[in-house]
Amino acid sequence: MSDILPLGPLPRLIGHRGAARHAPENTLAGIRMAAAQGAKWVEVDVKLTADLVPVLMHDDTLDRTTDGTGPAKDMTLDALRALDAGSWFSPAFRGEKVPTLVEVIQLVLALNLGINLEIKPCPGREEETAGVALTLAYSLWPDDRPPPLVSSFADASLDMARQVVPRWPLGYLIDRRPPNWRQRVEALDVSTINVNARREDAASIREYKSTGRPVLAYTVNTVPMAREVLGWGVSSVFTDTPSGLAGIAG
Repeated sequence: MSDILPLGPLPRLIGHRGAARHAPENTLAGIRMAAAQGAKWVEVDVKLTADLVPVLMHDDTLDRTTDGTGPAKDMTLDALRALDAGSWFSPAFRGEKVPTLVEVIQLVLALNLGINLEIKPCPGREEETAGVALTLAYSLWPDDRPPPLVSSFADASLDMARQVVPRWPLGYLIDRRPPNWRQRVEALDVSTINVNARREDAASIREYKSTGRPVLAYTVNTVPMAREVLGWGVSSVFTDTPSGLAGIAG
């Protein structure tokens, strides 16, 4: 992995979608909350609007995390920005907007946070989402900062990421481990293996680590589970509650 830029020190805790238990996920408020709770890194989900602007959103539809309805891929940026992305979580966040990737990168740089950009394409937009989002991210990211970690469940997105940002570190995301996971890890020259903590155990973590790569585990929201997973040899856990796991931050 000599041509891949180093990630920089991995923290024990990474704020999941910001700090999703304490603020609306994938918002600027959520990122600020994660930082306020002591997180050194955040993870966010990146999609494209209908007019090809990268924004933060997890779901393929608007219904759960905004006051809109229908497919996210059909919304222009202007239409998306007219929605409320905070009230569903709490009245305290009324008026929170779906942020653009530009706003997010500006904020994490200002807060001195590391970031995991998860490419979360709507179906059929795997290559396009990675290509557009990462071209933009690369243009904004300063050379003197450790690069973002780019991850995705979509193989096509990771393949495109390796073309667009050939030296940025990639994270191979696994929910249910596919039989070809080791071949994909090597072919993409990934820097981390990101796994579902609830589907793994000490033996499987040892197997992943035998590739020479750190393992990151999601989503861990209790201290006992965090201690168990870190005890398996996991380097970092993604959590919705950085403050709730502050005792194991290290």
